[in-house]
Amino acid sequence: MKLMFRLKHHFFSAFRELFVHHHGSLEFRAKIFALVVAANEDATVENYVLIKNIGLELYKDDTDRANLLMLSSKELVKKVKENNGLDLDSLVLNIQKELKIVPRYAKKIDIDSLRKFLKFTYDNDTLAYQENILEFLQKIKNETLNNN
Repeated sequence: MKLMFRLKHHFFSAFRELFVHHHGSLEFRAKIFALVVAANEDATVENYVLIKNIGLELYKDDTDRANLLMLSSKELVKKVKENNGLDLDSLVLNIQKELKIVPRYAKKIDIDSLRKFLKFTYDNDTLAYQENILEFLQKIKNETLNNN
């Protein structure tokens, strides 16, 4: 069973844009989750379980899509943590750029869902940083929605 999941994941990762309905929307959500999770250097598996659970709510119990959201987020967090061509600043710039191109994505920024990740943060400095990220996301969401 686990082997099949891995094969399916690698297949979808390679051809995600072709086979995943509304790929851009899912990737945008993954970037939002990754931004908040990667800000916590001590991110745990609970963060990814939470992403999956939020995905199940968003996608009406579509397990495959929720798993893909979780795995996409996890890949982005891994790139940030390994400094593999992505850092938090470039992730923020990428989110801003996508919002300018597709303003309706602003509706996909759910601050209440993102706030749930804060319960997995135990360092006060990291918590303050994540709260600043949430404030930034709320601000950019409001600005984007008000401009359109």
